[in-house]
Amino acid sequence: MTESGTPLGFPDRIETDRLVLLKPRPGDAEAIFERYAQDCSVTQYLSWRPHTDIEETRDFLEGCLTRWERGSDFDWVITMRGKDTCIGMAALRIRDSRAELGYVLAWPFWGKGIMTEAVRALASLAFARPDISRVWAVCDVENAASARVLEKAGLVREGILHRWASHPNVSPEPRDCLCYAKGKDSYKCKVES
Repeated sequence: MTESGTPLGFPDRIETDRLVLLKPRPGDAEAIFERYAQDCSVTQYLSWRPHTDIEETRDFLEGCLTRWERGSDFDWVITMRGKDTCIGMAALRIRDSRAELGYVLAWPFWGKGIMTEAVRALASLAFARPDISRVWAVCDVENAASARVLEKAGLVREGILHRWASHPNVSPEPRDCLCYAKGKDSYKCKVES
């Protein structure tokens, strides 16, 4: 993985074998809206409802950039190498010594190992920082595909968090989630400069 640094140690650009993850740009709104933000099948297990117009997506991106500048949440758009169009996003939310992973991917790209590759890159990036000791993520108990991504990325299922998160596209009530995590000492980091 190659990267260009930021003051907090997270790069604007991350390259893997097949992917380029980029700090969001306002111009990404159209691709995000068209590719997945309005897609009910993609947003089913997410904490937000499908976007109904492009302005929602633009507002979301503006929030991503504001949080990036604050240094607590870092979102990257996912593109395939050689293409500059967003096909999904992946994020790290930094809280104390923990980094929480989040992600979304347009459905035509499901089942190809793309998100596993992105999650591995972000986990390695997080563990390369001396202040991060744990990387973790949750997914709805019924979201088998997301659970598989986390397992293939090297995180370990720790258990079920009962009534943990709201997934408004499934139910108005908080839902049970599977918790996956890995500590720095047990995660195989691969970070290249």
